[in-house]
Amino acid sequence: MGRPTGITRARALRRIICVLSLLAGLAVLPATAGDPTALARLDPAASGVAAAGPDVRVTLAISQPVPWRAGLMATPPRLVLDFRELAFDGIDRPGFVTSPRVRALRSGTLQPGWTRLVLELDGPVRIAEAGMARRAEGPGAVLSLRLAAVDEAGFAEALAAAPPPQTPGLALPEAAAAEAAPKRRQTGEGPLVVVLDPGHGGIDPGAERDGLREADLMVAFARELREALIRAGGFRVVLTREEDVFVPLEARMSIARAAGADVLLSLHADALDAGVATGATVYTLAAEASDEVAAVLAERHDRADLLAGVDLSGQGDLIAEVLMDLARTETAPRSDRLARHLVGSIRTATGRMHRRPHQMANFTVLRAPDIPSALVELGFLSSPRDLAELRDPAWRERLAGGIVEALRAWAVEDAAEAALLRQ
Repeated sequence: MGRPTGITRARALRRIICVLSLLAGLAVLPATAGDPTALARLDPAASGVAAAGPDVRVTLAISQPVPWRAGLMATPPRLVLDFRELAFDGIDRPGFVTSPRVRALRSGTLQPGWTRLVLELDGPVRIAEAGMARRAEGPGAVLSLRLAAVDEAGFAEALAAAPPPQTPGLALPEAAAAEAAPKRRQTGEGPLVVVLDPGHGGIDPGAERDGLREADLMVAFARELREALIRAGGFRVVLTREEDVFVPLEARMSIARAAGADVLLSLHADALDAGVATGATVYTLAAEASDEVAAVLAERHDRADLLAGVDLSGQGDLIAEVLMDLARTETAPRSDRLARHLVGSIRTATGRMHRRPHQMANFTVLRAPDIPSALVELGFLSSPRDLAELRDPAWRERLAGGIVEALRAWAVEDAAEAALLRQ
C-alpha cells in the first residue's frame, strides 16, 4: 500500500525538526551552568518579535539554556513554543512585538515545570529557521526563529512537519486499558456514554470578544448540557475538562476512550476577523483526511490507545493504519447521521443555524477512528446576535434541549442498526 510522496516528505521533515529541536534544546546545556532545572528568565531588553522583511523574526534571550520545543497550530495560525521552566516576565512591555503579522501574544504555565508561549499570526507560515545558541556576550542563550509566509498548501505541509509540541513529562491521561474484546457499539440496553469536550482552556483561551473567552463559555455550557442530559435520563456524561485548564487535543480522545464513550461532542464558538457568519455549525471529519489522519495517529499516539480493546503496541504503522481505516468505515457514517440529527434538532430548538449547517474538516479532536464524533460551533462571538444568544440562559437552555433530543434520536437509530448487524 503506497503513500503519497507529500505525506512521506512531511513525515521525514517532522522527524528532522523533532530531532533538531531536541538537540538544540539539550546540546547547549553547559556542564558548569548550575542546576539546569532552575527557573530561567527572559531578558526582555534583548528579546522581541519583529518584522524581517515579509517574515517574522522571534528572538528570546534567556538567562540559561533550557530544553524547548516548537510547533505550529491552525485556525488561527499560531506558533507554539514550550520551554522547561522559563519565566516570560517582560513580554508585555511596549515595543516587544513590532511585527504587524503578529495579532496576539500569550504565555503561561502549561503544567508544573513547563511553560508555553503562543504567537497568533495573521496568516499561514512555516518555521524557516529555528535554533538556540550561547549568547555572544555574557551568560545564557538566545533562541532565534524565523517564520516565513506560505500559501495554504505550504501551510498544510508545514503543519505536518512541525505539529504542536509533544512535551516530555506533559501530564496526559493514561491510555485506556485493553479489554478482552473491543468495545461493542451501543445497543440501547444501557445508558449512552456521552463525552463533552469544551474547546480550548488554560493557556489557550480560544476566541475572545467583549471580555468573554471561548474557553470559559464552552466549559460553562458543557456543564449546563451535562445537567440537561442527566435530567433527561438514559445518559452517562463525562467532560474532558471541568475548569480552565489546558488539555492537549489528542489527550481529549484518550479521555473519551478511557470513559468508554459511545459518542464525543466537542463544543466551540468561533470568531471571524473579517466577513460575516452567524448561526451554529456541525462539523464531522473530512473523508479525504482519513489516510493522513491514520498515518499521523499511528506515528504520534500511544499504540495501546488507538482502538478500544486492541493493543497495537507491537504492530507497525501499516497494520495500525489499516485497522484504524477499517474502524472508520463503520464510524464515519454513524458520525454523519449524528450530524444530521444535531442539525435538525438544533434548528428546531433555536429557530436557525448557519447557512451551511453541516461541514467537514480535519479537526484533531474528531480523529478517534472508533468513536462517532462531531464538533459543534454554537455560534460566532464576532456576530452580535450570536454573542447575545450565547449570553442568554434561556437560549442556551433551548440549545441544550435540542442537543439532548438529537442524541436521543441518534441513539435509537444507531441501536437499531447495531441490532440488524448482529443478525
